[in-house]
Amino acid sequence: MRESVGVRQAQAQRTRSGVLEAAAAVFVEQGVQAPVRDIAERAGVGVGTVYRNFPTRADLVTAVYRHQIDACAALAPRLLEESASSFTALTLWADAFVDFLVTKHGLGAALGSGDPGLENLHTLMLDTLVPACATLLDACAADGELRSGATAYTLMRAIGNLCITGPDYDQADARRMVALLLTGCRSTA
Repeated sequence: MRESVGVRQAQAQRTRSGVLEAAAAVFVEQGVQAPVRDIAERAGVGVGTVYRNFPTRADLVTAVYRHQIDACAALAPRLLEESASSFTALTLWADAFVDFLVTKHGLGAALGSGDPGLENLHTLMLDTLVPACATLLDACAADGELRSGATAYTLMRAIGNLCITGPDYDQADARRMVALLLTGCRSTA
């Protein structure tokens, strides 16, 4: 019996993860107001399964972005460990942060919707990602790879501003501009 409980829990976690991944992909394509049926179809589950796991849209949006925020934050120490230099780690992390920001299509409207379930999402992002970015910047500074004056919050805001896409400016353009920004932050010594 214990084994079957563990199997059911593992399946429930796989289903939940599948819904989160599907929702993230649908949010990129359609924004956070996308129909739940589109998310369920992409995840290969019924609409009821989505609502069982995430009773409100705010629950789903929060879970998707919390999952992505946590993954982006966890990437920083791993990149520092695996990369040839701290600046390479910063660059790779910035690429992941660009990807994260692009998936926020439609989130601005949701954050301004007055939904109390979403009001702490921006704070969660800052509280989680600013320290991750600061770790990378501190490593770059310690290695002499960073000009003085860059802070995690201002760098992240600059990257965020460069990631506002539109009809004549897409994710590839944002990546190029972020790469130029980071080049400007790099120490020439």
